[in-house]
Amino acid sequence: MARVTQFVVWLLLLIPVSMKAQTESKPSLVALKTNLLYDALLVPNIGIEVSLGKQWTVAGEGMLAWWSSDRNNRYWQTYGGYLTVRRYLNTHPQPFTGHHVGAYALALTYDVEWGGRGYQASTLGFGGGLEYGYSMAVGSRLNLDFSLGIGYQGGEYKEYEPQGDRYVWLATRQRHWFGPTKAEVSLVWLLGGSGRSKKGGDK
Repeated sequence: MARVTQFVVWLLLLIPVSMKAQTESKPSLVALKTNLLYDALLVPNIGIEVSLGKQWTVAGEGMLAWWSSDRNNRYWQTYGGYLTVRRYLNTHPQPFTGHHVGAYALALTYDVEWGGRGYQASTLGFGGGLEYGYSMAVGSRLNLDFSLGIGYQGGEYKEYEPQGDRYVWLATRQRHWFGPTKAEVSLVWLLGGSGRSKKGGDK
């Protein structure tokens, strides 16, 4: 939990630093986001994306869920996050808009149990990969961002079986997953500046 707290504090500290140099006539250089896919899975999450120039951004995203039901032996617990560097491929006057590619690193732990079998991360697992996506405007300060990342995720996990009020360890395994490791349908809120430019943009 201490690592999660440090990560959230780091995200919040980025907001005033990123907005310090902005004026009312400049475009937004920082955005807050939430991944609606994780929200639908009852995994609250928040992210911040900061412009590094005309086409480059860096983003940090964190998630935390701590749901359980001892009566039904159900657990849905996870925390972790992503750190992503993106390059937007067009010359749109507003950051965070259009096609983009990127590279990301991830750190994740989990405890998921449903239907009589559970899987718990023994330690914080790590991974990373490459992503492609597209961000479209849905309002003067709102975007909808779609992206998919392919890469690797590894780490040790324990397989267990709930028996009454006890949880019986079955095996300790290593996870080596190659494939989709990031999926995003995010609502993005542009902060600072003067909102979205009314002229120019993609044709």
